[in-house]
Amino acid sequence: MTSKPKAQLAPLPWMEILAYWVLSLGSHLYSFYQLHRFSKEHEAGLDRGFQLEKGLVTGFKRDPSDFEWTFWTQWAKKSLLWTLVGHGVISRFTSIFFPKSRVPALAVYGFLAASSVLGIRGVSVLLVHLGLCFSVALLRKPALSWAINLLLLSTLHIQPLQELQRGWYESEEEYYLLLFSVAVCGLRFISFSLEHCWGPADRAGAVQLCWLFSYTFYHPFFYNGPIITYQDYIEQMRRSSEECDVDKSVFSYLVLRLGRIILWWCIAEYLIHVMYMHSIQSNETYLEMLPPWALGGLALALVQFFFVKYLVLFGLPSMLATLDKLVPPKLPRCVSIMYSFTGMWRHFDEGLYRWLIRYIYVPLGGSRHGRLSKMLSTGLAFGFVCLWHGGHDYLRCWALMNWAGVLVENGLKPLVASAFIRPIVK
Repeated sequence: MTSKPKAQLAPLPWMEILAYWVLSLGSHLYSFYQLHRFSKEHEAGLDRGFQLEKGLVTGFKRDPSDFEWTFWTQWAKKSLLWTLVGHGVISRFTSIFFPKSRVPALAVYGFLAASSVLGIRGVSVLLVHLGLCFSVALLRKPALSWAINLLLLSTLHIQPLQELQRGWYESEEEYYLLLFSVAVCGLRFISFSLEHCWGPADRAGAVQLCWLFSYTFYHPFFYNGPIITYQDYIEQMRRSSEECDVDKSVFSYLVLRLGRIILWWCIAEYLIHVMYMHSIQSNETYLEMLPPWALGGLALALVQFFFVKYLVLFGLPSMLATLDKLVPPKLPRCVSIMYSFTGMWRHFDEGLYRWLIRYIYVPLGGSRHGRLSKMLSTGLAFGFVCLWHGGHDYLRCWALMNWAGVLVENGLKPLVASAFIRPIVK
């Protein structure tokens, strides 16, 4: 019995597509222009309230209010760019001359690079977490591994421990770097624990410990991701170590990707030089003063900056991982072409999405056991994301709204695909 072919949608006329492009780009640019005008008109007040920085270009000031962008760009200037370059050099050198030693060499380099920034005490925290995670994983009890790893992540929010760790560093930024490193490594520890519990029982413990060490301290992904699973990491690293050929197209790839990353960085810096959207959104008075078009421009500018920011933050690590012959998650998709909660979660941070599907959604039943199971699995996935980001009140509201949006979309899909509604919307 042959299945019915799916109905194909007819392509739109090119004039209609052109009209949509003109309207979309025109509305974006006009709303950005209105926000730019508002920013310049209130520049003095914003400068007094939020201390705008001297711009990279004469005549412009720079809005430093986005903590994440300011934090990572400062660390990039201090050390991270240089350590990432060092990783690339060691990776290429060992790939050419000592391919069998590349993985341990990169693991040792990643550990030393982390130690140089986080200090011995900071790295010791990660080693203690790694040791506990590995020891519990040997028992092959997924529930126990989850409990221990969640307990380790919860230590990030224990006040006395926070004060102790702050005392190790001279600046708050150094402590935050430790905080981010522990949080991201926590995802890796959960990935290793569950893969070990699900894997064959004849795996050698010492070999697994070495792979966990390499996976944890792989330098391009160490501080901020993107996330790949433990199983993907070891499979791809083993395969790349067995391939001794030297790719002659590395230089052209490097130039092209670096050019794109620099372009994205320039766009991000341009946005915070001509539109002070982060300072404006932090002040209720300015929000109430915004004209309608400028308010729309503020919303668009915030999400577009968030998108471009992660093109840079994930772009450089992904480039180095690709040179190591890993397959990193795809870079975020432009938010202006995404129209659903499901699509946003699936395509913005693909690494985190795959992680949530593999370790939370599918083990809890997902869509295999009915709608109630799907709702519960989705809700717990959002709950974990909220907890992992800190569990603050605004994060709980954000997680609940995203969960509700996904549930509404999933509920409407069968209705729209029904025989009664589908002919109407076609």
